[in-house]
Amino acid sequence: MFGILRAYILIALWQARPGLAGYDVAQAVTFCFVTQAFIGPMQLFGGGLAIPQRIRSGDIALDLVRPAPLQLWTLAEDLGRAGYLLLVRGIPPMLVGAALFGIVVPDGPGRWAGLLAGLLLGVVTSFGWRYLVALSACWLADDRGVNIASTVLTTFLSGLVLPLTIFPGWLGDVARVLPWAAMAQAPADLYLGTAPVLDTLAFQAFWAAALLALGALGTRAIRHKVVIQGG
Repeated sequence: MFGILRAYILIALWQARPGLAGYDVAQAVTFCFVTQAFIGPMQLFGGGLAIPQRIRSGDIALDLVRPAPLQLWTLAEDLGRAGYLLLVRGIPPMLVGAALFGIVVPDGPGRWAGLLAGLLLGVVTSFGWRYLVALSACWLADDRGVNIASTVLTTFLSGLVLPLTIFPGWLGDVARVLPWAAMAQAPADLYLGTAPVLDTLAFQAFWAAALLALGALGTRAIRHKVVIQGG
């Protein structure tokens, strides 16, 4: 239902402003349902990691002394979750959108290869951000405020609400270079073929690597000082 409402809003907007942001109406509707499909795999509404709960229970103390690195095995779990949600939460809404409105389908193996790479990098970027948010619970008594702020930023700046390409002036320029753009806007443009593949993948890879590096530093920091609410 959320996707259908978004689709009608975008149809009305593009009928009033044909060619807005370089999309036609069919591409705008496709953008709607593609980004809708990203909500689950990219966890655009936040969460998806068990670290805050394990901090509250005290189990994080055991996690930090396991031989497997905390960040890497959490990433492995998240990739599995993303793959499952893509199948059960991502593809079905796209099929509904295709049946009701019709959507653009990528043509050629090159477009599909770029899309799959962009989807993977988008998931890793999303994980990198959510991992940092989850680690904040190691120092805060309550992580709900951080999660709410993260959800607002991700929802607005990822391209989920509206394509970042229609944001005006400096706001659009800034939004398109922030890490949240790598989660929804970038892979959606790869799907539509409206962005250069190599440049887009390089942008996503930069933010994925940067956030993972910050997460590694954060993991190292909590080994020295961590507040465990449950033990």
